[in-house]
Amino acid sequence: MTLRVVEWSTGTVGRHAIVGIDAHPDLELVGVWVSDPAKVGKDAGRLAGLDRDLGVLATNDRDALLALTPDAIVHTAMTDDRIVEAIADLTSFVEAGINVVSSGPVLLQFPYGVMPDAMIGPIEDAARRGGASLHVNGIDPGFANDVLPLSMTSLSQQIDEVRCMEIADYSTYYQPVVMGDLFGFGKPMDHQSMLLTPGVLSMGWGSVVRQIAKGLDITLDEPLVERVEKVAADRDIDTVSVKIPEGTLAALHFEVVGQVDGVDRVVLEHYTRTSADQCPDWPRPDSGDGSYRIEIHGEPFMRVEMTHHGRDGDHNVSGMIVTAQRLVNAVPAVVDAEPGLVTALDLPLVTGRGLVTR
Repeated sequence: MTLRVVEWSTGTVGRHAIVGIDAHPDLELVGVWVSDPAKVGKDAGRLAGLDRDLGVLATNDRDALLALTPDAIVHTAMTDDRIVEAIADLTSFVEAGINVVSSGPVLLQFPYGVMPDAMIGPIEDAARRGGASLHVNGIDPGFANDVLPLSMTSLSQQIDEVRCMEIADYSTYYQPVVMGDLFGFGKPMDHQSMLLTPGVLSMGWGSVVRQIAKGLDITLDEPLVERVEKVAADRDIDTVSVKIPEGTLAALHFEVVGQVDGVDRVVLEHYTRTSADQCPDWPRPDSGDGSYRIEIHGEPFMRVEMTHHGRDGDHNVSGMIVTAQRLVNAVPAVVDAEPGLVTALDLPLVTGRGLVTR
């Protein structure tokens, strides 16, 4: 059965989602929402960078898209700076009976222990009333630190620590709000960015730490531990998103740690550079400019390095593609799931079925 899908946004992730929906044999693109009035009336294929029309025109008419009664919405709109509003949007979609896969807000990837029950309950109740499911995922938070590490632990005899790392150069990552406002790159070293406000890291990535703990059936100490290392620019640096003057924040290493009796057991770690030559003592990808590295300490010790890059060689572009495709390829499973909030622990194996080049 072909599922009718609306794509919600055409930004850095959304345009790749359109390509993915068009390529998927079980999905049909029936609508596209845009926030930019200049995009209204444009064909989805052109907005996605394809060299052909798809016969679906973009609109900013929310009610018209919901009236299409699609089977699912692939929601990739920016949520980092509008979490409350985004949750309200997603809640209204599932209450209307429309299944949703979304790239954010990331705290919904596994909200239990991250969000108060008073916030989770209304979302789940709305989903059950509408008979629809909501799944938030991507690559990180997402596959690189939920399905991948938990799958690796199936090979373990004893587990001392699970460590999930992103190691990346963000110089070609185009998200000015994320880079400048959230991370604080290019800001004075004593600037209190939103991301580094105490507790925010645990909201953003605590979901993956808690989900791994749930998958391993361990109870974590409260609260989660946050560790931060900030590095100043040794020269002026230009990235595609922000300018970074000498002496301002240019590189960031952080950890969100789940402990049991004071011992690190589940660690989410990011090494974020804005220039390839920064911080030579930090880990580097085995190849390319970015990777996800999973280490399982115990018996046996295991390490998996996941690298990716697009056909143009850029790992930040392919990062948007894998985020989009994790959502797009999960649509059939989410549509089939029981109504409510659906996490990676609830889904069957999601594959790229039907996508092999013919």
